[in-house]
Order: sequence, then C-alpha cells, then structure tokens
Amino acid sequence: MADAADKIAALLAVTRALDAAGVAHALIGGVAVGVHSGVPRATLDTDIAVASTADRAVLERALLQAGFARTGVFAHSLNLRHLSGEPVQLAFDPMFDAMIQRADRIVVSDTSIPIVQKDDLITMKERAAADPARRSSKRLRDRADVALLKGDVPDPDEGW
Repeated sequence: MADAADKIAALLAVTRALDAAGVAHALIGGVAVGVHSGVPRATLDTDIAVASTADRAVLERALLQAGFARTGVFAHSLNLRHLSGEPVQLAFDPMFDAMIQRADRIVVSDTSIPIVQKDDLITMKERAAADPARRSSKRLRDRADVALLKGDVPDPDEGW
C-alpha cells in the first residue's frame, strides 16, 4: 500500500470499473463539493452514488477485480478501499437515481467522470443535514457544504 491515499487514482479506478460493468453512478460527497464550489474540501473518503437497481454482486465483483478491497456492507452502502488506501463508499438510494441520470461530466486524466449537478448535491446535503439520526459533526459539515455550494466561499486574504 502506498504511503498516502490517492483520491484521484481511486476515483479513476472506481469510475473505470463501474463504467466497464455498465453500472450507472455519479460522484457525490465532499469531493463533489470541492469540484462544484472551487474550494478544496477535506474529506475522509470518496463517495459515489450508484443506481439503486444495480446488481450489487456484479458491481462488487467488478471492483474487487479492479483491486479494491471490501471493508463493509450495509443496507444503503458498500464500503471499499483502493490499493492506495483511499476509502470509497458506494451509496444506494432510490432518491439518487434521477440525480445520477442528470449528472454532468468532468474529465480527469482522459477519463470522463459523472458528477451530480450542483443543485442535486445541495438537495442531498440539505437532506443529510436535516437527519436527526446523523452525527452532529456530520450534520454541521453538511450545512457548511450547502453554504459553500451556494457561494459562501472564503476569500484567502480575509482575516478573522
């Protein structure tokens, strides 16, 4: 395993594996917030929304063959680790299906990566921030993400 997790390599690998398996998906979470806001956003993992109708056995097999290791299976997610150590979470939610279909595309290292549209990402983040079962620190992060996505971007030269 490499010394540092590699978000870009993990994102490229998961995209290529899911595309090859014909699984509809799109980038979400903190990495997507950074792309849409233009402000780098610290995040522990790379989050991908996957069509809720996807055959989980097929997509898991594709990702294991691509070198990912399974770290957890939950009702609404599959957690993996890329060879570099980067955690990747695949999220399954019927609410995300239309968002995946509307996804925009960004190109990274000659790979076209689907990313949910900014308005859809705001909707996701507002929903997560309103979930009373979600840990308080995550709800706060979600509210901060909504503010970033709506344009409350810090000026690097501003003071306290």
